[in-house]
Amino acid sequence: MVAIKAHQAQAFLKSMDGAIAAVLVYGNDAGLVSERAQAAAERLAGSSDPPGEIVRIEEADFEQDPERLAVELKTVAMFGGRRIVRTTAGRKINAQVLTPLLAPGAVAGALVVEAGNLRQGDALRAAFERADHAVAIPCYGDEGRDLDRLVRERLAAHGVEITAEARQALVARLGADRALSRSEIEKLALYAGGKGRIEVDDIDAVVGDAAELAIDAVLFAAASGDAARALSEIDRTVASGESPQAIILALQRHFQRLNRIRAALDAGRGFEDAIRPLRPPLHFKHKGIVETQARAWTLARSSQALAMIATAARAARLTATLETSIAERLVLDVTRLAPRPGPTR
Repeated sequence: MVAIKAHQAQAFLKSMDGAIAAVLVYGNDAGLVSERAQAAAERLAGSSDPPGEIVRIEEADFEQDPERLAVELKTVAMFGGRRIVRTTAGRKINAQVLTPLLAPGAVAGALVVEAGNLRQGDALRAAFERADHAVAIPCYGDEGRDLDRLVRERLAAHGVEITAEARQALVARLGADRALSRSEIEKLALYAGGKGRIEVDDIDAVVGDAAELAIDAVLFAAASGDAARALSEIDRTVASGESPQAIILALQRHFQRLNRIRAALDAGRGFEDAIRPLRPPLHFKHKGIVETQARAWTLARSSQALAMIATAARAARLTATLETSIAERLVLDVTRLAPRPGPTR
């Protein structure tokens, strides 16, 4: 089938032919990829009578049972309706595995695959673009008009109005990641639900800068020892356009802050007294997690992390072509160093 252009994706999904048997949703905006994959699955499920069942198969499921993906797609639902199988392309679930499932009549169900940014000519993308009854849908970061439309749609769904000035301020703060943007809009709608109209002051009070929010997610996950989330967040942040070196420097500032707070705590001061001298001040939304991390990371351990970060920062400056790999390795090393849950060390 033909490849869908990025600007055609939304309209295509709304009117997608139920005869389509396979959908690849790919791009550098992980949030938008997930959102559109869900929309595609729901559209395909709703195209049969009775509606089909949506099944999710992760890479871990595939590793345990490599036949399960094909079996699920070839299974005819007991109570009618087409089975829709959602999965994510990865090391194991790749073009070699998926291409045979795109052959005419190969499956009874429908396949919806999520993937990262795929260049033209990539084997997986090419397989979906060539196959009959299959389609490849690109997803790139929201910009300008797309963000404005997203703001209008989500606030209207909550019955909340927004002034033109406030809408401009909101769009300026939202970034390219669809999921993060939607989360900020939903939070704003809930905040303003009682008053019914959003003003600029509401934006200042509730919505953070998208880039800062994305980087904060990396920092807090790394210092909490959550490797899977930290790597996922750094991939998302870099894909949205943030510099890996900026992430490394932000991680350095975070551990310098934890180090100063821990020193004050060890000297017998309370947490509120310990954070009072910080500049810039600690945002109230972050107090809980920062206190938890400051009490978990001893001075010796946080100093060790700072030494690792300094080494990574130098390496990233000297070999900019490897900065993403260096940042990812650093984040992974920090999560390994993070104190495990238990008594304060």
